[in-house]
Amino acid sequence: MAKLKTGRHTGAMKTHRQSLRRKTRNSILKKKAREVTKELLASLGDKAKAGKLLVGAASAWDKAAKKGSIHWKTAARRKSRLALRLAKPA
Repeated sequence: MAKLKTGRHTGAMKTHRQSLRRKTRNSILKKKAREVTKELLASLGDKAKAGKLLVGAASAWDKAAKKGSIHWKTAARRKSRLALRLAKPA
C-alpha cells in the first residue's frame, strides 16, 4: 500500500469500502422485493398466479429483513398488506 495522505485513516477507508458493499447488497435485495411485489399487484386478477407470486414476494421481503436491508417489522407489514390485497374480493 502506498503512503497515506494526511488525514486518511486506514480504519475509515475500510469502513467506507464496507459501506459501499452494504449499499450495493441492500439496494439489490430491496429492488428484487419491489419487482416481485409489482408483478404480484399486476396479476391480482388471476388469483392462482397471484397466490404463487405472494409466496415469492413474502420470501423476498423476508430475505431483505434477514440481511438487515429493511427492518423485520417493515417486512411483516408489507407482507400483511399484500395478503390483504390478495384476499380482498374483486
